[in-house]
Amino acid sequence: MAPAAGGLTVLAFAPFDWYPLGIVALVFWYHCLRGRSGRGAFLYGWLYGVGLLGFGVAWIRISLNEFAHLPAIAAHGMMLVFVTAMALYYGLAGWLIARLGSVLERAGHAWASALLVLPGVWVLSEWLRAWVLTGFPWLLLGNTQIDSPLAGWAPLLGVHGLSLLTVLTSGLLWLGWKQRSGRVAVLLALVLVWGGGGLLRGLDWTQPIGAPFTAALVQANIAPSLKWQPDALEPNLAAHLELTHAHLGVGLILWPETAIPNFLHEVRRSLIEPLAERARAEGSEIVVGVPIMESDGRYYNGLLSVGTTEDRYYKRHLVPFGEYLPLRTWIEPLLDWFQVPMSSFSAGHTGKPLLQVGAHRVGASICYEDVFPDQVRQALPEADYLINVSNDAWFGDSLAPAQHLEFARLRALENGRYLVRATNTGISAIIDQKGQVRAELPAFERGALVGTVQPFSGQTPFARFGSWLALGLALAMLLGAVLLALVRRLARS
Repeated sequence: MAPAAGGLTVLAFAPFDWYPLGIVALVFWYHCLRGRSGRGAFLYGWLYGVGLLGFGVAWIRISLNEFAHLPAIAAHGMMLVFVTAMALYYGLAGWLIARLGSVLERAGHAWASALLVLPGVWVLSEWLRAWVLTGFPWLLLGNTQIDSPLAGWAPLLGVHGLSLLTVLTSGLLWLGWKQRSGRVAVLLALVLVWGGGGLLRGLDWTQPIGAPFTAALVQANIAPSLKWQPDALEPNLAAHLELTHAHLGVGLILWPETAIPNFLHEVRRSLIEPLAERARAEGSEIVVGVPIMESDGRYYNGLLSVGTTEDRYYKRHLVPFGEYLPLRTWIEPLLDWFQVPMSSFSAGHTGKPLLQVGAHRVGASICYEDVFPDQVRQALPEADYLINVSNDAWFGDSLAPAQHLEFARLRALENGRYLVRATNTGISAIIDQKGQVRAELPAFERGALVGTVQPFSGQTPFARFGSWLALGLALAMLLGAVLLALVRRLARS
C-alpha cells in the first residue's frame, strides 16, 4: 500500500491533474502508518517516497542514457540510487509522524496526530528536501492544487502552504472516516480551508501597470542530440532567426535556454549586433539564452537582452551533474562517463534575479530555477513580469515537461505576475497572474507562440515573506502537538 500510495500521488500532478488523488493517497498512507514501530514507520515512509519518485521522476534516466551517453544499465542504476536516496526524506517523515503520533494517541489526542503532526512533519520534510545539498523541490505536494480551490491560498502561503493545507485535508478526512464523534467539526474545518481558498482566488493582490504588449516565444524544436554538433550551428541559428524575423515588431521576442550553442563573444559580431540593430529598428526587445564567458575564463548559463537596452542575467542555481560536477576533485573519473556539453558552468551571484528588458525590469530564471519559489520571489516587487527559459528536451517525451509547466504556473500565482516561458522543444507558455495558461505551444512543435503580456505592480504576502509563513505554521503545529503530549503526561504524573 505504501509504494502504491506514492505512485497514486503522481497522478495528482500534471499531465494527469487528478488533484484529489494526492489527498486520498495520503489518507491511506497515514492509515497504514499508524501503530507502526520506529523501524516499520521509516520503511513505510521510505516506500511511499520510492513509489512517488520512482514513478514521478523516472525520466532522469533519459538524459543520462540518451544524451549523456551512459550505458542503459548505468543510467537506470543512477536513477534508482537517486530515487532511493531522495525517498529517505519520506522515511524520516514516516518515522517522526508515527513516533509523535503514538505518544499523542496514548495521551488521548489522536486528532492532534492527524491534524498537527501529519501536516507539520510533512511540510518540514519537503522543505528540507528543497534545500539540503542544493535541493530538489520537484513534486512538492502543494503543486498538485494549482487548479483546486486551495490555490487561492498560494499568494499568501506559497507552495509549502498548499502542501500544508493538502495534508491537513487528508488528516481531516482520515479523522472523519475513523471517528464518528466530531464529524461536524471536521466538516466545518474542511469548509473553512477549501471555502476560504475559493474566496481568496477572487482577490487581486497585485495591480496592472501600463499597457499590455505582445510577446512571441520562439520554440525551434531542436533535439539536444543535434543542437551541440558543430555542423548543426548554422541550421540551429537559422531556425531561430526565421521565427524571429517573422515576428519583428512585437514588444518581446524570447528565445529559450542556450538557444545559441556558442559563447556570446563568438557570435556577438556575426549574430547579436545585427539582431540588436534590427530589433531597435522594428521596435522589439529580444531576449536570448546564450552561454557567456568572462575574461577570467569562467562561463555562465546566461540570458542576454538586446534592443533599446542591453543587459544580462547569469543562472544562479545550477543543476548538479548537468551544469557542474559536485566534489569535482573527488569524482574526477566520472567526467569520462558524462558527455554533457558545457557541464562546468559557474553560478551567477546577482543579489536580485532582475533583467532589464526595454522599459521593463523582469524577474529572470533559467530552467530548473523556477522550481525554487523563494528564489523567484526575490525579483519582487521590482519585476513587472517574469521570464523563464528552459530546455526540457533533456527528458524527452516524459512527464517532466508537463510537471515543469505546472510548477511555473504556481510561481506566477504566488507572485501575482505574468510569466512567459520559452523552451527549446516545449512546452512554451504565457501564464497570467492567476496561474492560468493564456497561450501554449505543445511539445515537439516548431513555431512561435504569440500572446499578450500585462505588466503588474505590487506584492503578494508570499512575495513579501516567502515560505516563512507556511514553515512557521508547520512548526507551530508541531510545538502544539508536543505541548499537548507534555501537559497530558504532567497531568497523569
